[in-house]
Amino acid sequence: MGFLKGIRLSAFLDTYQEWHALVEGFCEVLCPWPARHKLSRKLSNDLRGDHHYYAFGRALGVIAWIIIARIIQVVFFK
Repeated sequence: MGFLKGIRLSAFLDTYQEWHALVEGFCEVLCPWPARHKLSRKLSNDLRGDHHYYAFGRALGVIAWIIIARIIQVVFFK
């Protein structure tokens, strides 16, 4: 585990800003409709401060769509 040396896993998603950024990125990808509300200054600051969590949330949203597409394929087309 040389590449993980010095990384504190206890610091992963340990603040509400990090969770906020992750969930916002995930939902932005998973829900294809345009947003009904403009970003608040607080949310904008959360996303800017924890952009890597936002990007990770978007990646999880893409993975969720791939899983959903596979389930649909198996259930309806096999």
